[in-house]
Amino acid sequence: MYNDIKLEKGLYNLSGKSFTNALEELDPSSAYCGTPLEKLDAFERQLKRFNIRVSGQDCDCVEKFFTSTESAVLFPEFVTRCIRKGFDETVISSVCAAKTISNSGQYLGCVLDDSASYTSTAQAGTLPSATVRESDSATVLAKYGRLISASYEAVRQQRLDVFGVMLRSIGVRLANTVAASALTALVTGVTADTTSALTYADLAELYGSFDSFDMTTLITTPAVASTIVAMDQLTDNTAYADGKIVLPFGSELIKTSAAPENTIIGIDKNFALEFITSTDLVMETDKLIDRQLDQITVSITCGFRKITPDAVKVLTITD
Repeated sequence: MYNDIKLEKGLYNLSGKSFTNALEELDPSSAYCGTPLEKLDAFERQLKRFNIRVSGQDCDCVEKFFTSTESAVLFPEFVTRCIRKGFDETVISSVCAAKTISNSGQYLGCVLDDSASYTSTAQAGTLPSATVRESDSATVLAKYGRLISASYEAVRQQRLDVFGVMLRSIGVRLANTVAASALTALVTGVTADTTSALTYADLAELYGSFDSFDMTTLITTPAVASTIVAMDQLTDNTAYADGKIVLPFGSELIKTSAAPENTIIGIDKNFALEFITSTDLVMETDKLIDRQLDQITVSITCGFRKITPDAVKVLTITD
Protein backbone atom coordinates (compact mmCIF):
# COMPACT_ATOMS: atom_id res chain seq x y z
CA MET A 1 0.00 0.00 0.00
CA TYR A 2 1.02 3.61 -0.49
CA ASN A 3 1.67 4.07 3.25
CA ASP A 4 4.49 1.50 3.13
CA ILE A 5 6.50 2.90 0.19
CA LYS A 6 10.08 3.83 1.04
CA LEU A 7 10.78 7.24 -0.50
CA GLU A 8 14.38 8.00 -1.40
CA LYS A 9 16.37 10.20 -3.78
CA GLY A 10 17.27 7.24 -5.98
CA LEU A 11 13.72 7.09 -7.35
CA TYR A 12 14.58 10.15 -9.46
CA ASN A 13 17.60 8.55 -11.09
CA LEU A 14 16.24 5.31 -12.50
CA SER A 15 17.12 4.97 -16.19
CA GLY A 16 14.22 5.60 -18.52
CA LYS A 17 11.73 6.27 -15.72
CA SER A 18 10.24 9.39 -14.24
CA PHE A 19 9.70 9.70 -10.50
CA THR A 20 5.98 8.98 -10.94
CA ASN A 21 6.73 5.94 -13.13
CA ALA A 22 8.99 4.60 -10.38
CA LEU A 23 6.28 5.18 -7.78
CA GLU A 24 3.65 3.52 -9.95
CA GLU A 25 5.75 0.36 -10.16
CA LEU A 26 5.97 0.27 -6.37
CA ASP A 27 2.32 1.25 -5.86
CA PRO A 28 0.22 0.50 -8.99
CA SER A 29 -2.90 2.62 -9.43
CA SER A 30 -4.74 -0.45 -10.72
CA ALA A 31 -4.78 -1.78 -7.14
CA TYR A 32 -7.11 1.07 -6.11
CA CYS A 33 -9.93 0.50 -8.60
CA GLY A 34 -13.27 0.77 -6.82
CA THR A 35 -11.75 2.54 -3.81
CA PRO A 36 -11.89 6.24 -2.80
CA LEU A 37 -8.29 6.57 -4.05
CA GLU A 38 -8.86 5.34 -7.62
CA LYS A 39 -8.68 8.84 -9.12
CA LEU A 40 -5.26 9.57 -7.60
CA ASP A 41 -1.95 8.62 -9.17
CA ALA A 42 0.99 7.30 -7.14
CA PHE A 43 2.41 10.76 -6.43
CA GLU A 44 -0.94 12.14 -5.31
CA ARG A 45 -1.36 9.18 -2.94
CA GLN A 46 1.96 10.11 -1.35
CA LEU A 47 0.72 13.67 -0.85
CA LYS A 48 -2.28 12.18 0.93
CA ARG A 49 -0.01 9.95 2.99
CA PHE A 50 1.87 12.94 4.38
CA ASN A 51 -1.25 15.14 4.49
CA ILE A 52 0.26 17.72 2.13
CA ARG A 53 -2.48 19.92 0.67
CA VAL A 54 -1.32 21.74 -2.45
CA SER A 55 -4.55 23.66 -3.14
CA GLY A 56 -7.81 24.76 -1.57
CA GLN A 57 -8.71 26.85 1.44
CA ASP A 58 -6.53 24.79 3.79
CA CYS A 59 -3.53 24.73 1.43
CA ASP A 60 -0.20 24.08 3.17
CA CYS A 61 3.01 26.07 2.91
CA VAL A 62 6.22 24.95 1.21
CA GLU A 63 7.78 23.89 4.52
CA LYS A 64 5.17 21.11 4.89
CA PHE A 65 7.17 19.04 2.38
CA PHE A 66 10.15 19.16 4.73
CA THR A 67 8.56 17.77 7.89
CA SER A 68 10.40 14.48 7.28
CA THR A 69 13.22 13.19 5.09
CA GLU A 70 10.77 11.05 3.11
CA SER A 71 8.21 13.76 2.45
CA ALA A 72 11.05 16.05 1.25
CA VAL A 73 11.63 13.58 -1.59
CA LEU A 74 8.24 14.60 -3.01
CA PHE A 75 9.14 18.27 -3.41
CA PRO A 76 11.05 18.07 -6.74
CA GLU A 77 8.12 16.25 -8.35
CA PHE A 78 5.75 18.97 -7.11
CA VAL A 79 7.98 21.65 -8.66
CA THR A 80 8.33 19.71 -11.91
CA ARG A 81 4.56 19.14 -12.21
CA CYS A 82 3.81 22.81 -11.72
CA ILE A 83 6.30 23.90 -14.37
CA ARG A 84 5.18 21.13 -16.74
CA LYS A 85 1.56 22.17 -16.34
CA GLY A 86 2.44 25.70 -17.41
CA PHE A 87 4.52 24.32 -20.28
CA ASP A 88 1.70 22.08 -21.51
CA GLU A 89 -0.94 24.83 -21.41
CA THR A 90 0.72 26.73 -24.27
CA VAL A 91 0.64 26.67 -28.06
CA ILE A 92 2.99 23.68 -28.26
CA SER A 93 0.33 21.19 -27.18
CA SER A 94 -2.05 22.66 -29.77
CA VAL A 95 0.18 22.35 -32.84
CA CYS A 96 2.09 19.07 -32.51
CA ALA A 97 0.76 15.94 -34.20
CA ALA A 98 3.33 13.58 -32.65
CA LYS A 99 6.00 13.49 -29.96
CA THR A 100 9.23 11.55 -30.44
CA ILE A 101 11.85 10.70 -27.82
CA SER A 102 15.37 10.86 -29.28
CA ASN A 103 18.43 9.30 -27.68
CA SER A 104 20.80 11.89 -29.10
CA GLY A 105 21.07 15.59 -29.80
CA GLN A 106 20.30 15.05 -33.48
CA TYR A 107 17.28 13.35 -34.99
CA LEU A 108 17.08 11.91 -38.50
CA GLY A 109 13.46 11.38 -39.41
CA CYS A 110 11.84 10.11 -42.57
CA VAL A 111 10.21 11.97 -45.45
CA LEU A 112 7.09 11.01 -47.39
CA ASP A 113 7.02 11.68 -51.15
CA ASP A 114 3.34 11.40 -52.04
CA SER A 115 3.19 13.73 -55.04
CA ALA A 116 1.75 11.26 -57.55
CA SER A 117 -1.93 11.85 -58.35
CA TYR A 118 -4.52 9.73 -56.60
CA THR A 119 -6.40 8.41 -59.64
CA SER A 120 -8.10 5.19 -60.65
CA THR A 121 -5.88 2.48 -62.13
CA ALA A 122 -6.80 0.14 -64.96
CA GLN A 123 -6.73 -3.60 -64.39
CA ALA A 124 -3.17 -4.93 -64.44
CA GLY A 125 -1.92 -1.34 -64.41
CA THR A 126 0.76 -0.04 -62.06
CA LEU A 127 -0.54 1.76 -59.00
CA PRO A 128 0.76 5.28 -58.30
CA SER A 129 3.38 5.10 -55.58
CA ALA A 130 4.21 6.95 -52.39
CA THR A 131 7.78 6.72 -51.15
CA VAL A 132 9.09 6.94 -47.61
CA ARG A 133 12.82 7.66 -47.34
CA GLU A 134 15.29 8.84 -44.77
CA SER A 135 15.59 12.60 -44.49
CA ASP A 136 18.65 14.23 -46.06
CA SER A 137 19.20 16.43 -42.99
CA ALA A 138 18.94 15.92 -39.26
CA THR A 139 16.97 18.03 -36.81
CA VAL A 140 19.39 19.44 -34.25
CA LEU A 141 17.89 19.64 -30.78
CA ALA A 142 18.42 22.79 -28.75
CA LYS A 143 18.46 23.26 -24.99
CA TYR A 144 16.05 25.71 -23.37
CA GLY A 145 16.10 26.46 -19.67
CA ARG A 146 15.82 28.79 -16.74
CA LEU A 147 17.85 29.39 -13.59
CA ILE A 148 15.58 29.78 -10.57
CA SER A 149 17.01 31.53 -7.52
CA ALA A 150 15.02 31.43 -4.30
CA SER A 151 16.34 30.64 -0.85
CA TYR A 152 14.41 28.18 1.28
CA GLU A 153 13.91 30.85 3.92
CA ALA A 154 12.26 33.10 1.33
CA VAL A 155 9.68 30.50 0.24
CA ARG A 156 9.16 28.23 3.26
CA GLN A 157 6.09 30.16 4.45
CA GLN A 158 4.69 30.61 0.94
CA ARG A 159 1.39 28.84 0.26
CA LEU A 160 1.86 25.94 -2.12
CA ASP A 161 -0.91 27.07 -4.46
CA VAL A 162 0.65 30.52 -4.84
CA PHE A 163 4.14 29.07 -5.24
CA GLY A 164 2.70 26.64 -7.79
CA VAL A 165 1.28 29.52 -9.84
CA MET A 166 4.72 31.16 -9.90
CA LEU A 167 6.26 27.91 -11.16
CA ARG A 168 3.53 27.50 -13.78
CA SER A 169 4.31 31.00 -15.07
CA ILE A 170 7.93 29.91 -15.57
CA GLY A 171 6.66 26.92 -17.54
CA VAL A 172 4.52 29.18 -19.72
CA ARG A 173 7.40 31.52 -20.53
CA LEU A 174 9.77 28.63 -21.18
CA ALA A 175 7.23 27.07 -23.56
CA ASN A 176 6.74 30.35 -25.41
CA THR A 177 10.46 30.43 -26.16
CA VAL A 178 10.32 26.83 -27.40
CA ALA A 179 7.19 27.62 -29.44
CA ALA A 180 9.14 30.13 -31.55
CA SER A 181 11.26 27.22 -32.79
CA ALA A 182 8.11 25.19 -33.53
CA LEU A 183 6.56 27.97 -35.61
CA THR A 184 9.81 28.57 -37.48
CA ALA A 185 9.80 24.89 -38.46
CA LEU A 186 6.21 25.25 -39.70
CA VAL A 187 6.79 28.28 -41.96
CA THR A 188 10.20 27.25 -43.32
CA GLY A 189 9.91 26.25 -46.97
CA VAL A 190 6.29 27.40 -47.31
CA THR A 191 5.44 29.86 -50.08
CA ALA A 192 3.22 32.40 -48.36
CA ASP A 193 0.24 34.15 -49.84
CA THR A 194 0.14 37.89 -49.20
CA THR A 195 -2.45 40.55 -48.47
CA SER A 196 -2.03 44.29 -48.02
CA ALA A 197 -4.91 44.65 -45.56
CA LEU A 198 -6.30 41.65 -43.73
CA THR A 199 -9.97 40.91 -44.39
CA TYR A 200 -12.34 38.07 -43.59
CA ALA A 201 -12.17 37.09 -47.26
CA ASP A 202 -8.41 36.49 -46.83
CA LEU A 203 -9.07 34.12 -43.94
CA ALA A 204 -11.74 32.30 -45.95
CA GLU A 205 -9.34 31.98 -48.88
CA LEU A 206 -6.64 30.58 -46.60
CA TYR A 207 -9.17 28.06 -45.29
CA GLY A 208 -10.13 27.11 -48.83
CA SER A 209 -6.49 26.56 -49.86
CA PHE A 210 -6.41 23.34 -47.84
CA ASP A 211 -7.18 20.38 -50.09
CA SER A 212 -6.68 16.93 -48.57
CA PHE A 213 -6.29 18.36 -45.09
CA ASP A 214 -8.36 20.67 -42.90
CA MET A 215 -7.37 23.97 -41.32
CA THR A 216 -7.97 23.01 -37.70
CA THR A 217 -5.81 25.79 -36.23
CA LEU A 218 -4.92 29.39 -37.01
CA ILE A 219 -1.83 30.79 -35.29
CA THR A 220 -0.80 34.44 -35.21
CA THR A 221 0.45 37.28 -33.01
CA PRO A 222 -1.76 38.95 -30.39
CA ALA A 223 -1.99 42.10 -32.56
CA VAL A 224 -3.25 40.25 -35.62
CA ALA A 225 -5.53 38.04 -33.49
CA SER A 226 -7.21 41.16 -32.10
CA THR A 227 -7.82 42.38 -35.65
CA ILE A 228 -9.41 39.04 -36.55
CA VAL A 229 -11.79 38.85 -33.59
CA ALA A 230 -12.89 42.45 -34.26
CA MET A 231 -14.08 41.62 -37.79
CA ASP A 232 -17.80 42.17 -38.36
CA GLN A 233 -18.23 38.65 -39.76
CA LEU A 234 -17.04 37.18 -36.46
CA THR A 235 -19.20 39.24 -34.12
CA ASP A 236 -22.11 36.79 -34.03
CA ASN A 237 -20.46 33.71 -35.51
CA THR A 238 -17.52 33.00 -33.22
CA ALA A 239 -17.70 30.22 -30.65
CA TYR A 240 -16.03 30.53 -27.27
CA ALA A 241 -15.48 27.31 -25.30
CA ASP A 242 -13.08 26.67 -22.40
CA GLY A 243 -11.23 29.88 -23.19
CA LYS A 244 -10.77 28.90 -26.86
CA ILE A 245 -11.88 30.96 -29.84
CA VAL A 246 -13.29 28.94 -32.74
CA LEU A 247 -13.83 30.79 -36.02
CA PRO A 248 -16.98 30.29 -38.13
CA PHE A 249 -15.28 27.76 -40.40
CA GLY A 250 -14.18 25.64 -37.41
CA SER A 251 -10.55 26.68 -36.94
CA GLU A 252 -9.29 27.42 -33.45
CA LEU A 253 -7.59 30.82 -33.22
CA ILE A 254 -4.38 30.76 -31.17
CA LYS A 255 -2.51 33.96 -30.33
CA THR A 256 1.12 33.81 -29.30
CA SER A 257 3.97 36.28 -29.17
CA ALA A 258 6.15 33.47 -30.59
CA ALA A 259 4.50 33.84 -34.01
CA PRO A 260 6.32 35.81 -36.73
CA GLU A 261 5.12 39.39 -37.03
CA ASN A 262 2.30 40.08 -39.54
CA THR A 263 1.99 36.37 -40.27
CA ILE A 264 -0.92 33.97 -40.05
CA ILE A 265 -0.15 30.25 -40.00
CA GLY A 266 -2.91 27.80 -40.84
CA ILE A 267 -2.31 24.13 -40.04
CA ASP A 268 -3.97 20.79 -39.71
CA LYS A 269 -2.66 20.00 -36.24
CA ASN A 270 -3.19 16.27 -36.79
CA PHE A 271 -0.58 16.13 -39.57
CA ALA A 272 1.72 19.15 -39.50
CA LEU A 273 4.45 18.98 -36.86
CA GLU A 274 6.63 16.54 -34.90
CA PHE A 275 7.91 17.46 -31.44
CA ILE A 276 11.29 15.81 -30.78
CA THR A 277 12.86 15.76 -27.34
CA SER A 278 15.77 13.95 -25.73
CA THR A 279 14.62 14.79 -22.21
CA ASP A 280 11.57 15.60 -20.19
CA LEU A 281 11.89 18.69 -18.03
CA VAL A 282 15.19 18.24 -16.18
CA MET A 283 15.77 19.58 -12.69
CA GLU A 284 18.44 19.28 -10.01
CA THR A 285 16.43 17.11 -7.64
CA ASP A 286 19.10 16.61 -4.97
CA LYS A 287 19.35 20.33 -4.29
CA LEU A 288 15.58 20.66 -3.95
CA ILE A 289 15.39 17.76 -1.51
CA ASP A 290 18.22 19.23 0.53
CA ARG A 291 16.56 22.67 0.57
CA GLN A 292 19.40 24.20 -1.47
CA LEU A 293 17.14 26.36 -3.63
CA ASP A 294 19.69 29.12 -4.28
CA GLN A 295 20.31 28.21 -7.93
CA ILE A 296 18.05 25.55 -9.43
CA THR A 297 17.97 24.95 -13.17
CA VAL A 298 15.06 23.61 -15.18
CA SER A 299 15.62 22.75 -18.83
CA ILE A 300 14.36 20.78 -21.80
CA THR A 301 16.24 19.72 -24.94
CA CYS A 302 14.01 19.58 -27.99
CA GLY A 303 13.40 20.44 -31.64
CA PHE A 304 10.67 20.35 -34.27
CA ARG A 305 10.23 18.88 -37.73
CA LYS A 306 7.49 19.41 -40.27
CA ILE A 307 5.85 16.08 -41.16
CA THR A 308 3.35 16.96 -43.91
CA PRO A 309 4.09 20.16 -45.89
CA ASP A 310 0.58 20.24 -47.39
CA ALA A 311 -0.88 20.53 -43.88
CA VAL A 312 0.64 24.03 -43.49
CA LYS A 313 -0.36 27.28 -45.24
CA VAL A 314 0.92 30.79 -44.53
CA LEU A 315 -0.58 34.23 -45.09
CA THR A 316 1.64 37.33 -44.78
CA ILE A 317 0.25 40.84 -44.20
CA THR A 318 2.39 43.31 -46.13
CA ASP A 319 0.81 46.55 -44.90
